Amino acid sequence: MSLLEAIFLGVVQGLTEFLPISSSGHLVLFQRLFGLEEGALTFDVLLHFGTLIAVFAVYWRDIVEIVKNPFGKMARLILVGAIPTAAIGLLFKDLFDELFASGATLGAEFVITGVIIWWADSARRGSKGVREMGYGDAMLIGTLQGAAILPAISRSGLTIMGALFRGLDREFAAKYSFLVSIPVILGANLMEIKDIVTGEVANAGTFGMNELLGTLAAAVAGYFAIKYMIRLIVKKGMRMFAWYVWVLGGLILFDQIVTKVYFHF
Repeated sequence: MSLLEAIFLGVVQGLTEFLPISSSGHLVLFQRLFGLEEGALTFDVLLHFGTLIAVFAVYWRDIVEIVKNPFGKMARLILVGAIPTAAIGLLFKDLFDELFASGATLGAEFVITGVIIWWADSARRGSKGVREMGYGDAMLIGTLQGAAILPAISRSGLTIMGALFRGLDREFAAKYSFLVSIPVILGANLMEIKDIVTGEVANAGTFGMNELLGTLAAAVAGYFAIKYMIRLIVKKGMRMFAWYVWVLGGLILFDQIVTKVYFHF
């Protein structure tokens, strides 16, 4: 992987992880376009670590407070939200791995992501904060986060949609969506690292300066994406992203059905 490719993919990961347009879907798309099929797992782990750095950088005060008060309401809500996500990931890991490898459902999932964003943007304005949010809300959002393990289903789009429809305040909905991603991304990365260390994955890849700079690019891009997304949810709307993923999904479906160059069944 060249330095330019590593930085480009890092920026793509950082932006799309927190904008409602699916980071995993974009990574699969660009890896196919660049022909990067070998040794991608290690770099994928590093990119997700970069986006975690972005979450910590934006919400470090909240994270410090959670660490100081591990049995507080916010910590419990994050734990409850992470449980169904982890369960779905473990139960359907093989299916998700197959879908990532084939890219067969990518176009349809981008179209579905557009519908999710449109629904989220139409949600009523709620007022629930951490005190009013219930564990049922957290369980639903965590279940939606689990469903977003599919390659081109946006995790942030689906979780924010669920939070808004449950009546959460828009800014708090974004905050909870990003914070509840921390244990999930950490857990997924630990499992992938275990597979790399034990040799269960062939050609997992190596760690070098290009990969390090790609990780840094993901962290920086993710930081600004989070800041932008919060302002967008509170003040404006997200429908521009729906149109974007609909066009992208339509192009991929055209390729899958007609040209069959990059994404064939």
